[in-house]
Amino acid sequence: MKKKLLSLYIHIPFCVRKCNYCDFLSAPADEAAKEAYIQALLLEIESYRETQLSMRKVKTIFIGGGTPSILDADRMTDILNKIKSVFYLTGDCEISMEMNPGTVTKEKIKRYLNAGINRISIGLQTSDDNLLKVLGRVHTYEEFLHTYDEVREAGFQNVNIDLMAALPGQSIEGYCNDLEKVTRLSPEHISAYSLIVEEGTPFYDMYHSRCDLFPDEQADREMYECTKEILGRNGYMRYEISNYAKEGYECRHNIVYWECEDYLGLGLGSASLIDDIRFKNICDLKQYIQKWKAGEGYKVQRQEEEVLAVSAQMEEFMFLGLRMMRGVSKEKFTMRFGQSLEQIYGIQIEKLIRQGLLRWRTEEKKSMDRCGVRLALTDRGIDVSNYVFEQFLL
Repeated sequence: MKKKLLSLYIHIPFCVRKCNYCDFLSAPADEAAKEAYIQALLLEIESYRETQLSMRKVKTIFIGGGTPSILDADRMTDILNKIKSVFYLTGDCEISMEMNPGTVTKEKIKRYLNAGINRISIGLQTSDDNLLKVLGRVHTYEEFLHTYDEVREAGFQNVNIDLMAALPGQSIEGYCNDLEKVTRLSPEHISAYSLIVEEGTPFYDMYHSRCDLFPDEQADREMYECTKEILGRNGYMRYEISNYAKEGYECRHNIVYWECEDYLGLGLGSASLIDDIRFKNICDLKQYIQKWKAGEGYKVQRQEEEVLAVSAQMEEFMFLGLRMMRGVSKEKFTMRFGQSLEQIYGIQIEKLIRQGLLRWRTEEKKSMDRCGVRLALTDRGIDVSNYVFEQFLL
C-alpha cells in the first residue's frame, strides 16, 4: 500500500513587537529564551526519529509564527537540517517561511535559501505608513519594498504577500491602491483577507469604544469586490476564498489543511491532525523548554487529544474543502467515507443548489488531486459562505 504523505508546521513564537490585531501565540523574547526554545524544538523533532511518522514522505513544510525571520540563519539552518535528518522529504517539497520586513538582511535571506527554504511569505498588510503604525507593525512601506527586492535578488522564485482590508481608518480607495501596488511587484501569490477583531487584542478594545473608526459592512464588501476585480485583471487566479495565485503557485501547504490531509505541528502550541486524531502541543513557553530539557518532552505533546468521529470528519471535509474554488471531490468523499456525497448530504446539496449557492462542476482528471466531479460554491455562495458551511453540520 502506498504510504500516506505528511506535512509539517513549525512554530516560532517570537516577534519584535506584538501587533495590535494579533491573537497568535507569540511575544518578544531575549536571545537566551530564543536559544533555549530552539534547543527544545530540536529535541522535539528528534523525538520522532523512531516513529512511524518519520517513515512518511513530507511534501510541505511551513515555518510560521510569530516572526520566524527574527531567527538568525544559523538557527534556521539547524532546524531544517534536523528535519531532513529525521524525516524523508519529497524531491519537490514546498518549504515556506513567514518573513516580516525589517527583520532580515541580504546575507540572511541568501542563507535561508541555501538552507532549503523555497517559498517566502512577506507580511505587508498595507502600503499606508500611517495604517502600519495603527496596526503596530515595525516597518514602513519603503522597508517592505527593500525586503522584497532583496528576496528576489537572493533568488526566491515563489513569494507571497499578505494584505489586509477593513482596517481602522482605511478607505476603499486606499485599499484598492494597496492591491494595485502589490500586483505591480508581480509576486506569485497574494493573500488578501479582511481584519477579524479578536478578543484580547488592543483592536478589540478599540472596536468596542470607537467602532466608527472601522469601515462598515458596505465598505468591507466593496473592498472584497475590488480584490476579485483587481487581482483577476492582473492574472491572479482565486483558488480559495482569501487566496490568489498565478497558475501553478497555489500554496500547497494550506491546501493540505483545506483537504483534511495529515499534518504534524512542531513547537509551542502547534496543532496536528494525524489519522483523524487531533492534538496540540503545550502553550506555556517555560514548561515547553523545561520539560524537553528534563527529558520529559512527551508531556508537552498530544494535549487536548481528540479522536474525530466520522460525522466530524465529514463536516470538516465539506466546509474546509468548500473554501476552495474547485470545491470538494465526489470521488474522494466516497473513497474516504464509503458513502456518496448524496447519501449523506443529498437534502442539503439540493437545497443549496436550488438557492444558487452551490453547483456541480466537472474537472479534467489528470491525477488524484484533480478528481472528476466536484461540488463548489457559486459566486453568490462565496458571499454567504458561512451560511453554506453551517448546512453541512450533522
